[in-house]
Amino acid sequence: MGVAVLPRVGDLVLPLAQGFQSPGLFFPTRMDCRMDGCAIGSNGSGSKSCGPLSDYRIPDYILKPDSERVIVDNAPSCPVVVFINSRSGGQLGSGLIKSYREVLNEAQVFDLSEESPDKVLHRLYANFQRLKSNGDLLAIQIEKSLRLIGKKNPATDQEAVKSFLGLVKEAREMSIDSWHIIMRMRVPQEGPCDPIAPLELPHSLHAFHRVTGSDELNVEGYHTFRGGFWNYFSMGMDAQVSYGFHSERKKNPEKFKNQLSNQGTYAKLGLKQGWFAPSLTHSSSRNISQLAKVKIMKRPGGKWEELKIPSSIRSIICLNLPSFSGGFNPWGTPGTRKKQDRDLTAPYVDDGLIEVVGFRDAWHGLVLLAPNGHGTRLAQAHRIRFEFHKGAADHTFMRVDDTSAHTRAYTHLYETFEILRRHIILRFTKSP
Repeated sequence: MGVAVLPRVGDLVLPLAQGFQSPGLFFPTRMDCRMDGCAIGSNGSGSKSCGPLSDYRIPDYILKPDSERVIVDNAPSCPVVVFINSRSGGQLGSGLIKSYREVLNEAQVFDLSEESPDKVLHRLYANFQRLKSNGDLLAIQIEKSLRLIGKKNPATDQEAVKSFLGLVKEAREMSIDSWHIIMRMRVPQEGPCDPIAPLELPHSLHAFHRVTGSDELNVEGYHTFRGGFWNYFSMGMDAQVSYGFHSERKKNPEKFKNQLSNQGTYAKLGLKQGWFAPSLTHSSSRNISQLAKVKIMKRPGGKWEELKIPSSIRSIICLNLPSFSGGFNPWGTPGTRKKQDRDLTAPYVDDGLIEVVGFRDAWHGLVLLAPNGHGTRLAQAHRIRFEFHKGAADHTFMRVDDTSAHTRAYTHLYETFEILRRHIILRFTKSP
């Protein structure tokens, strides 16, 4: 339930000292919970207590500028700020929020359906600056060690929360790529210029925004929009079904009370919209090659090359982390000969490359359930560009990092859509 898209392998964690634009990833191992506290099992080699909860709690005056300043004996060793999507997980997110607020200070746990992370963090960072300028040593210490958590939990009870907090405390830093999405359209002579149809969704750290005239990405004669992702970006039928699901959940939240019914609704939408078989009535279910010309740049400073997309591919995924749609790895592990024949390298999260994978339909996606199952490996690229064919379709659907962004973009309004590696960020992984 939250920003993270890794229900099987991870949760989102950020050191604010590294810049709150750059959340980090934490990979937990087996967790053993006990009534007298929390213990972390590391490959069965022993356990470590998560320690006192005061290690994670942040005083009110640090979080709320109008709160009265208090004296704290010791600074928390692992202060955290938590963001949770209360609508996700069959509405179980509200239970998770309740548990976190009971375990921590209520003011350090935020609901993504109510507040945007960037606004919360800007507000928090501004208060840090104010307190630091007044010589507040506690604020200085907390800022240096603060972690941001976007939680995706299989359980919502307090013991599960304490277990995860212990894992966060034991985490260490690692490098990981962050990717930016750039959309450009010529300035229209008349009519609207915003290519994104609004859909109320949980707030995320990577929302789409139109860049200002002074931004380095701005190009004269064009409107430029910028977004981004850490996990994956997808375009096509899978994003269309996901968009439909979130639209339906927004209109009828009472029908989405548990994960089983959610999965049933998802399957029905897939059938209705043609994800299991090409639809003659839905033009938006056309294949990717009909929609756009796809170009890739394999290495920094290289030339743009056209990527040949098989006519059967109706969904394309640009993957940074090896986790998609429930924790599956759609790239898989290519054999040695295939790597040599296609000049593929082993994928790493900090190698400046994204893996580009295609799927024909939902039946094709079922191969991920099999051992070594994978989608159609299209390419590894440092950058990728989609040049939309004029008149090919009125709009297309895009999905970014699962629930963090779903958009319906009007392809007749803009011409190019580009993904590029912006910078390396720091994430967290389990200590050895």
